[in-house]
Amino acid sequence: MIYKTFQDMRLSALGLGAMRLPVTDGEYAVIDEAETGRMVAYAMEHGINYYDTAWGYHDGCSEVVLGKALSRYPRESFFLADKFPGYDLSNMDKAEMIFEEQLKRCGVEYFDFYLFHNVCEMNIDAYLDKKYGIFEYLMRQKQSGRIHHLGFSAHGSYGVMKRFLEAYGEQMEFCQIQLNYLDWSFQDAEKKAELLEEYQIPVWVMEPLRGGKLAALSREDTKRLKQLRADEETPAWAFRFLQSIPSVTVTLSGMSNLKQLQDNIRTFETERPLDRQEFDTLMEIADGMVKKSILPCTGCRYCTSHCPQQLDIPSLLSLYNEHRFTEGGFIAPMVLMAVSEEKRPDACIGCRSCEAVCPQQIKISEAMSDFNRRLRA
Repeated sequence: MIYKTFQDMRLSALGLGAMRLPVTDGEYAVIDEAETGRMVAYAMEHGINYYDTAWGYHDGCSEVVLGKALSRYPRESFFLADKFPGYDLSNMDKAEMIFEEQLKRCGVEYFDFYLFHNVCEMNIDAYLDKKYGIFEYLMRQKQSGRIHHLGFSAHGSYGVMKRFLEAYGEQMEFCQIQLNYLDWSFQDAEKKAELLEEYQIPVWVMEPLRGGKLAALSREDTKRLKQLRADEETPAWAFRFLQSIPSVTVTLSGMSNLKQLQDNIRTFETERPLDRQEFDTLMEIADGMVKKSILPCTGCRYCTSHCPQQLDIPSLLSLYNEHRFTEGGFIAPMVLMAVSEEKRPDACIGCRSCEAVCPQQIKISEAMSDFNRRLRA
């Protein structure tokens, strides 16, 4: 196992994420405890010492099951991360109740790592609102030793992350972002990583395989990669990409069975960062994957000056592209929650005034209609 230095600790470069644990009969909330126990045992035996869970994973059962599996080992032999669930605005005034319950669920007296969960457009104002006292409460827990290291995860835009860092950046020790070779450009992950570097905050990675999309590529793309590294399997390329980013410390993978865990551990036995040709090839593959399914909006904004509803069409098309490429997901709905109702996709009246001036000849009204349909599906 490769290890990375964080302050005075050695963290396994691969962490076990507990959002996609094995389940029984396809029921997300019914975790297969026996299989999870076997996976944790294998992970511990093969050098993984970082484990990540959260309040809402597996409908609240992840913390309990992971805590039970880890309870078989000395507390000092592993690092446990948990998060405050700010993705639900109804939780904002419940920081103390939730934190105390999380300790009980996990069966521990402290968390090695604790995060503000999912800083985004929907909750940034609440996270920064002093009336909830979330930051102050978590800092007190850190001072008392019940949180050893405080950080945050973010699915929000660069601008949202910057607002959070301007407020709390001096106290943040690490940050977890969605980072992979597809989102390096598609979700501005490169710029987000650069922002964190400015604050000297190391990167924790979530979604390294983009929900499995990077675990299997087209025959043509697979052949291109095999010509560069005949011995490297397709999923390993996503991890080698991350090994090429100096600020990446821990890569979290939500592994659902023992084979996935074994394969990923095998990859992380060695560090094989990409050379320039390999890096560029991955960027070309990612660009090709994205272009197959997204609209070619360049953000010129000619359309906005002709929209009688004054919609921010480029921003909506960007969200539409994300939602369509991901085939659903929570990012677009989450962002739209922070947008006033009269500025959402269903406010489009289909007048096509925007289409008359679009240099890319995008059928914007059809995109807005399809976006609205997908959001309601």
